[in-house]
Amino acid sequence: MSMRDRFYAELDPVLERHPDAVVVLAVIGAAQASRASARHPGRVVDVGIREQAMVGVAGGLALAGLRPIVHTYAPFLVERAYEQVKLDLGHQDVGALLVSTGASYDASTAGRTHQAPADVALVAALPGWGVHVPGHADELAALVHREAGATGRAYVRMSAQHNARAYPVDGRLHLVRDGGAGSPLVVAVGPMLDTVLAAVADLPVRVAYTATPHPLDTEGLRALAGPVPALAVVEPYLEGTSAHAVAAALADRPSRAVHVGVPRDAELRRYGTPRDHAAAHGLDAAGVRRRVKELLG
Repeated sequence: MSMRDRFYAELDPVLERHPDAVVVLAVIGAAQASRASARHPGRVVDVGIREQAMVGVAGGLALAGLRPIVHTYAPFLVERAYEQVKLDLGHQDVGALLVSTGASYDASTAGRTHQAPADVALVAALPGWGVHVPGHADELAALVHREAGATGRAYVRMSAQHNARAYPVDGRLHLVRDGGAGSPLVVAVGPMLDTVLAAVADLPVRVAYTATPHPLDTEGLRALAGPVPALAVVEPYLEGTSAHAVAAALADRPSRAVHVGVPRDAELRRYGTPRDHAAAHGLDAAGVRRRVKELLG
């Protein structure tokens, strides 16, 4: 089951378990949420194709003591409604769970309007937000249930790309491949893990995984990186999104870091499949391998 299908399947049990939760939509997902809507009248709100209003409604619900779960495509949820995310949720200091679909270029054939490689960087720029990037549908389900019962502000980024197995979603960095003591560290975020493992299969590196890039597990990073760190961070969105957190965590150590993601100077103006876009941006196994070999010198 895809993350998106799993999200819709979990809406009914989430609403059953959390009586204060209300799902807010802007047409996208309304059909898939029909069962949950029928079983929980008044707790699935479709505002129509009005994404800014969707977030504004969520802010009002939060001010009234409810827990809004807001869902649509990433560019509509984060970029189009950014002012409302900033003011109606953040500035009012109320909690909400934002769940996006589409990721960087899952809907690549729909054009640039449906692509949002900068979404994580934008949300992380606002105070008080946590960002989760699950790599498996089971991770997505665990995060949605946990955050639906929380009180803070959280952004969960779903993707069509996924790993073969689920890992813990406790916010920590988990070592999944040991390349030997003192070997360079490659941090894979969310659905990039399997690609990273394929890319470095014969390279002398360690690989760590996290589904929570913001706030980054800096204690875990320091413990894994060692006294003279050489590391690469592979993220499925804008290149260097975690660079500040990595630099701050290792500020007292002489370190080398490579950040792999959607290049900041790239504007792909041709249609293609998500796989085409990954290859063009260097986020397939061959591209990741090239960047990690730079780290190895």
